[in-house]
Amino acid sequence: MTTPTTTQFNYPNRMGRIILLSMEEVMGRNGVNAVLNLASLSSLVENYPPDNTSLGFPFSTVSNITEGMEHAYGPHGGRGLALRVGRACFNYGVRQYGTQLGLTEMAFRLLPLPAKLHAGAKAFAELFNKFTDQQVRVEEEDGKLLWHIERCPLCWERKTHDPVCHLAVGLLQEALYWVSGGKVFNVEEKTCIAAGDKTCTIVVDQSPIY
Repeated sequence: MTTPTTTQFNYPNRMGRIILLSMEEVMGRNGVNAVLNLASLSSLVENYPPDNTSLGFPFSTVSNITEGMEHAYGPHGGRGLALRVGRACFNYGVRQYGTQLGLTEMAFRLLPLPAKLHAGAKAFAELFNKFTDQQVRVEEEDGKLLWHIERCPLCWERKTHDPVCHLAVGLLQEALYWVSGGKVFNVEEKTCIAAGDKTCTIVVDQSPIY
């Protein structure tokens, strides 16, 4: 672990609640409780944050949860679970934020796929930048979408050898599946702040695998 910073960054309580509900869907209530206890977050056991927009869910809590999954299930098992939790987070999140993002409007649904990917990525990034302390920048390079997380809660104050923001990868996988009407895309985290990189960068191939 690195030395904690004096500034505290947060997610809204609603997003913290979505993460915990998504974990419960994937690993059951007992699995969530085990991870929370392992991550020294027993205060959250049977006590999820309220469904409101207050910035009350610290990045350190998000990071401890994702690290706790790795400790509980091993690096490989934790990665698989985090991907599944990320996909579940999108499905919870689209119910909460879909109208706000404009993703449920007919005009968006009728866009051609490349335009949908760009509009969806931009709207998604704006959601994080506007309503959370997470900072995201999206760009395109060589036909790929690059999702740069410049301030990342998932690996906050961690030190690792490899990228560990698997929950964000799962979230984007499901977002792409939903936006494209059931197509599967290659999504891979190439760099990670925890591994010493400047950003957590997730690379999205804009052509679906199938």
